[in-house]
Parts: sequence; structure tokens; C-alpha cells
Amino acid sequence: MREIKLRPLYGWYEPLIWVRTGARHDQQQETGVTVTRETVLEALKNITDPVSGSDIVSAGVARAVTVEGGTVRFVLEIDPGKSDAYGPVRDQADADVAALPGVEKVSAMLTAHSEKAPPDLKPKQAAQPQQQAPQKVPGVARILAVASGKGGVGKSTVSANLACALAMQGRKVGLLDADVYGPSQPKMLGVSGRPASPDGKTILPLRNHGVTMMSMGLMTGEDQAVIWRGPMLMGALQQMLLQVQWGELDVLIVDLPPGTGDVQMTLAQKTHVDGAIVVSTPQDVALIDARKGIDMFRKMNVPVLGMIENMSTHICSNCGHEEHLFGHGGVAQEAQKLGVPLLGEVPLHLEVRLAGDNGTPIAAAQPGSAQAKVFLDIATQLVDAGAA
Repeated sequence: MREIKLRPLYGWYEPLIWVRTGARHDQQQETGVTVTRETVLEALKNITDPVSGSDIVSAGVARAVTVEGGTVRFVLEIDPGKSDAYGPVRDQADADVAALPGVEKVSAMLTAHSEKAPPDLKPKQAAQPQQQAPQKVPGVARILAVASGKGGVGKSTVSANLACALAMQGRKVGLLDADVYGPSQPKMLGVSGRPASPDGKTILPLRNHGVTMMSMGLMTGEDQAVIWRGPMLMGALQQMLLQVQWGELDVLIVDLPPGTGDVQMTLAQKTHVDGAIVVSTPQDVALIDARKGIDMFRKMNVPVLGMIENMSTHICSNCGHEEHLFGHGGVAQEAQKLGVPLLGEVPLHLEVRLAGDNGTPIAAAQPGSAQAKVFLDIATQLVDAGAA
């Protein structure tokens, strides 16, 4: 059984996560016994810390032990200069905990803190490191970021449908779900199962509807929260970009989380992004944040290809009456004011929501519908402009 090793690459904090890609260990059977945190700690106390000579619990190496049903998670916090010495410790901890009655799965995180102080939050000009130029992702011709200033405006729905629409036009399309805390693309694209790894380092993405897809949602349980600080978040993003075997792609769409934070900055600074699309609903509260998103991309020298107005209008399925529940034309006016194109207006329609929930975006499920036509038109504009 191979392990997928995700080693975030950022700064002084280097976590390492093992994600086991298979069933429980052979010796783990249904016993009817419930494992407890105290039982796990007692097992870990039998393992000697190679540095202090005491057990790894007393030495403060084994931390954050949690037990949820038959799943056990814990952290081993070590000195990075002695990482080789802790390989056998990690293996023994994994084996001893997995052998406990009632344990079905073991998830270990190895974190390495250097002895150097964390970076000064007040940067000094003379001490600033040389900024590396953004790099291209091997095999990927173009990267398009789909962003929003705030959550809940349908950015992930737009990303999934745009990816399918581009694939229907014969483009080789990838979709990276960069919303690590709230990944939704596995659900929207109808993809499940853990990605495989041929060598324990590179990751094989999954594919559906002609779209090659990778998401942190495939690496964790559906109900499992990702509780990471910025350095871990940024490192994981870089690995999903650079350690995934994307193959030859015409375009990689990156579904960003809302806001203007760590993920957006890391993507723009570390990776060559060919353009950004900003999604917003028509109401003022969404447009305020959309302006901030556009301002961020401009400050980071990422071209803004245009805006998309989602939930633009609603047509009653019974009587045909058209209503603008969130207002109308706000994004068009904002796009004109900011000097960027309005790429399309996506209606608020039940079928769009149902298609996404069922794992087949509306662009693929009902390509002849008026709702799908909006996404197909946007994809045509991007292809004709040479942006996808």
C-alpha cells in the first residue's frame, strides 16, 4: 500500500501528512470494542523518544490525539534536523495504534519545527528574500482563476460548469479545487474515492465529464474538517499544483476560496496565472467584495478577463414571470466602471442547483437548455480570445 506524502513547502513550518490509500490494516477486525483516547496514549507511551530517552508522550512528541469512532488521529512534533531518527518511531506508532482493538484507521501528521524563530512580521527591506518568479505548471498551457470577493455567490458552480463547457468544446481541461476548507467540486463533478499514487510522491487526479480534477475533498472524509494554519494551507496548494500528474492540459481552472487571503496570494506569487474571472451576484453587498477581488488581482499583476453575474434573474416555471430577486445589472455596471468585460449572466434556476447536487453540472447534464447555454457562450468567448 502506497502512501501519498504531502509536504507543504512554505517557510519555517513543515508538516508532513500521511494519507493511507486503502482499507484498514490486516490485523484490524470488527471487534465490537470501542477505542478510547486513554488507550491510545498508553500505547504511545510504550514507544521511546530517540532524543530524550523518555516515551514520546512524556517528551511532548506525541500530541493532539483524537479518537472518532474507530478513527485515530495524532501528531508527532519533531526537530527537523533529526527527522531520519523518527522514521522508525512513526512506523512503530502507526503499527501499535493500528493493532489496538476497535481501531479501524490511523491518520498521523508529522510536523517539524525548526529551531529558528518564525519570520519577522515587520519585514525589513534589507532582509527581504529575493522573490522567485512565478513558475508554470508542467504540461499546463494556461491557468485561469475563478474567484469571488465573498462566499455564497456560486463561484464553484460557475467553475464546474465552465470546466465542462470547455471540455465539450474539445479542450483538455483540468479543475483544481483550491477551496481547502470547503471543497465542493467532488460533489459537483460526481467524483469519489481517494487519488492513487504510483510512487508515494506524485498524485494521480480523478476524471469525470471530460475534466481532470483534484481536490482536498478527495483526501479527507466528507465530514472531516481541515484545520490548518496558513503555512500548511499554502504548502498543500503548491503540492496540488506541482505534484499532481495533470498531464497535457489546454487550461487548468482553479476554483479559489472566497476573499483575498493566503490561497489567492500564494497562487499569484508562486504560479503563473494567465487570467482571473470574478463571480458576483447583483446586490451591492456582493459587488463591494467583488471590487476588492479585482483590485487584488490587479495589484498582483494577474489579468482580469471579466466578470460573471450569477443568480441574475429568475423565471417562474409555472407562469413564466421574470423576477430579479437580487437586483439586476449591477455586475454589468460594475464591469463597465472597472473596465472589464461582462462575460455572462447566469440565471437563478432550480435545475442548475439540482444538476450540481447530482454530480453532473448543468452544462453537461442539459447542454441544450438556456441555463447551460450561458456557460457554453462564456467558454466560446474564452476560446476565441485565446484564454482557454
